[in-house]
Amino acid sequence: MAREYRTDDWDDYRMTYGDPHRELEPLAEEVAVVRGALESLQEAGVLPHTEYDHDKMLAHRRAVQELFEIPWTAITPRMQRLLYAVNAITQPANMIAAGVFCGNTFISNAGAAVGPGACYTARNLVGVEIVPEEAGRAERNVRRIDSTGVARVVAADAVDVVREFPEPIHLLYLDADGTRQKGKGIYLDILQAGYDRMPEGAVVLAHNSVNSAERLAHYLDFVRDDAHFRASVNVILDAEGLEVSVK
Repeated sequence: MAREYRTDDWDDYRMTYGDPHRELEPLAEEVAVVRGALESLQEAGVLPHTEYDHDKMLAHRRAVQELFEIPWTAITPRMQRLLYAVNAITQPANMIAAGVFCGNTFISNAGAAVGPGACYTARNLVGVEIVPEEAGRAERNVRRIDSTGVARVVAADAVDVVREFPEPIHLLYLDADGTRQKGKGIYLDILQAGYDRMPEGAVVLAHNSVNSAERLAHYLDFVRDDAHFRASVNVILDAEGLEVSVK
């Protein structure tokens, strides 16, 4: 069943893409907005609770600011916090992030298990980027935060990586682009490649649920179908949006 959480200012709250660490609102407001999103996800049955360590989240943010090379990003501070919080709450043993560019979106997820923001221990945190040069930069960025190697970035096609992943997939983050004709529609291909290995309670996060809604129509129909996912919430706290679904 599809639900929605929408802030009043979602369309005005936008990144300056080339200024990845710019503060867009007072921290207390950011925390309150994300708390509202998490409460909506809990009410829908997507999350078991809404608690996460705010100090660890900020430690993660500081490490990214200091150590990552980010040429540009559409990930707002609200979205960064939401991604971190969902991972901190669900604590996926195996997480795959598809389409990670320089690694910022990947570490927003993986940072709940590695680096200064770590609050649990994971087995596999895999970022996938099809452009080799960007995958290399993402891997270099991640290594500056995670010395364990649990979080890693590979240069590959996400459909292949997800299809061939040998373990259960507990959280799948989608931010990849397909061909010019398919674009963000590749999300459904990636999801279906790993769907059978996603156990009950597995979570899927799909970025761009708002600004790419037309390209994601088939994907959104799939995750909002009760035959496939128990619940799905379109979290609209910025102009990009995030569809959060639980199996």
